[in-house]
Amino acid sequence: MHENNTILDIRNLKKYFKTQRGNLHAVDGLSFKIGMGKTLGIVGESGCGKSTLGRTILGLLKATDGTVVYKGNDITYLKGAERKKLYQNMQMIFQDPYSSLNPRMYISRLIAEPLANFRICASKKERMERVASLMETVGLAPRLAYSYPHELDGGRKQRIVIARALSVDPDFIVCDEPVSALDVSIQAQVLNILMDLQEQRGLTYIFITHDLSVVRHISDEILVMYLGCLVEKCESKELFKQPLHPYTKGLLSAIPVPSIHGGKARTLIEGEIGSPINPKPGCRFVSRCTYASEICSHETPVIEEPLPNHFSSCHRVREINGL
Repeated sequence: MHENNTILDIRNLKKYFKTQRGNLHAVDGLSFKIGMGKTLGIVGESGCGKSTLGRTILGLLKATDGTVVYKGNDITYLKGAERKKLYQNMQMIFQDPYSSLNPRMYISRLIAEPLANFRICASKKERMERVASLMETVGLAPRLAYSYPHELDGGRKQRIVIARALSVDPDFIVCDEPVSALDVSIQAQVLNILMDLQEQRGLTYIFITHDLSVVRHISDEILVMYLGCLVEKCESKELFKQPLHPYTKGLLSAIPVPSIHGGKARTLIEGEIGSPINPKPGCRFVSRCTYASEICSHETPVIEEPLPNHFSSCHRVREINGL
């Protein structure tokens, strides 16, 4: 039986890609849980494995090892009809809306397509009524029903993708940088739509982004990744109030603060990013960490809980933070 408030339980999930030089460890042993109706923000710099993690959870990429448990059921290696049935409950909003939309289909057909695939509506009339309702829900004007994707701006295209994801009534959605390509004002509109829908429908989100101001706005908890590994995870407010891992401190320090009195002191992250291909034992962040000691170079840190419900993987986390 699964815990009443847990919708997703990820256990030691790994995704490796074979390359000519060896295995690229895109996701390397992540474990975490998400509560129903909550948003888990996943942050980290480009190439850290955020998008690969989201796709592996949904089964769009086959896991190398580990377990994905959804509502108490192991869904890691489902195939065929079982996997398709699962996609009625689990959906994804992709980063680039244009590449995920068929340019030859007009808007109402794009939104109706999942309804037809899952045979949700009994008739064409019912399907079109539902499409009209979905367009209204995401803020698309009825006059756009017979427009094509190339005729719309990025914000409207992203609303189409959201409407498609919502059409099958899922309860879990992976949002893969859904606002990164949009103007700031449009970002706010799309984020507000997602938050309103979560409140109305009890949706659970994984929200993948590199924008810390966005993830702070929308997330209940935040998971920080670095080169395929979890380095820190805690409640959103707690992360911004008291970051524990040196990498997280550097990320938060990079957030610009508008001030006429000069900027704040910054924690600079210097040095070269290590290779995710056949990584050696030790901390992945060791080459860029100002606190690194001998143990960091040859022993992989374990995830510990130095503060209540605040997890970090750093050998010196207690010493650095005076805990």
